[in-house]
Amino acid sequence: MAKSTIITGLDIGTSSVKILVASKKPQSGDIEVLYSGQKPSLGVRRGVIVDIDEVSRCVREAVKDAELGVGQEIDSFYVNIGGSHIFCAMSHGLVSVSRADQKISEEDINRVMTAAQTISLSSNKEIIDVYPREFIVDGEGGVKDATGMQGVRLEVKVLLVAGFSPYLRNLDQAILRSDYKIMHRIPSVISSAKSVLSPSQKELGVAILDIGAGTSGLAVYEEGDLIHLAVLPIGSSNITNDIAIGLKTDVEIAEKIKIEKGSCFCKGGSKKLKVESDKDKENLAFSQKAVAKIVQERVQEIFDLVNKELKKIGRDKKLPSGMILTGGGAKLPKIEELAKKEFKLTCKIGTPRGFLNIDDDPAMSTVCGLALEGIELEEDGSKGEESGSLVKGAGGAIVKFIKNLIP
Repeated sequence: MAKSTIITGLDIGTSSVKILVASKKPQSGDIEVLYSGQKPSLGVRRGVIVDIDEVSRCVREAVKDAELGVGQEIDSFYVNIGGSHIFCAMSHGLVSVSRADQKISEEDINRVMTAAQTISLSSNKEIIDVYPREFIVDGEGGVKDATGMQGVRLEVKVLLVAGFSPYLRNLDQAILRSDYKIMHRIPSVISSAKSVLSPSQKELGVAILDIGAGTSGLAVYEEGDLIHLAVLPIGSSNITNDIAIGLKTDVEIAEKIKIEKGSCFCKGGSKKLKVESDKDKENLAFSQKAVAKIVQERVQEIFDLVNKELKKIGRDKKLPSGMILTGGGAKLPKIEELAKKEFKLTCKIGTPRGFLNIDDDPAMSTVCGLALEGIELEEDGSKGEESGSLVKGAGGAIVKFIKNLIP
């Protein structure tokens, strides 16, 4: 990657649009953040775009601020995909090795990966990305990279990540109407995992839970590979709404109470606390125990759904590296303690690693992961440009470069 190349990540979330411009330092390998900022998000509901024009306007405003911040024009970026329409499925591909000397080539790898994608999806569903788990050469499995090996028959087991086509098109159109290009689309929780998780965690077995405003994304890794993904239709904004209903106040005050007084464990007595409204200057009196009870019940609901997903794949209570919590919702006080109790695993708050000039903020995990993905792909260089895709072994994904998207 050229020294002057900068990479832009754009995280379009339910409550905010975050943008981060970064560049990798060639000497140290650290990633320098040249600009980071965010604006309120409009036109997004539970992680999916429902108003293309509003999102397009928000994107233009965020990018213009970033251009002023770095003093350079931005014409493309790496963007996240959100929403509970995203799902995963296992698939299998099989081809015969094409070369006469039976040496497996990159062409054979690409052919078997393509074969693994020929599955029947329901109407209006499409594949977003393909994550190989293992290659099988002449019946021998557990191969991470089959390139250069000799064999007659090549197989692959993959995890397909797919989504609802109309929602994906809405994302494409919102960006194109802003007069920018998408370099690559990445599911939000996969992007967060890239910036937060270490290779050793992924190897031993780990789950990451990205608690956003409208949804919560779960990704599970084992032996370096993605083995499961799910996006749950509940997030931290549901906690705010519950507080607003429970205390009979408006959403703005409920959000303030959640941030300042919220906790994931019921505590305190009947002593009344007060929060002043910015609008009418009236004080709202409430007990901290009542607020904590509301927060705890909603967070437990999220954790219950996560446990059901872990049970589906037989990994509940069986992840050596535990559960990593990230996203804006992970900043709730005492959430680690509640997570340990509910998951029966070691639990930690995850923040982006290897970035300079940025706070340790779990809310920045997705946008940092987008920038990191872009930097890695730019470093891979012309190989991806020429072939249109790049297989990065069984621990990576087939990456599709989206240069010109048709609305």
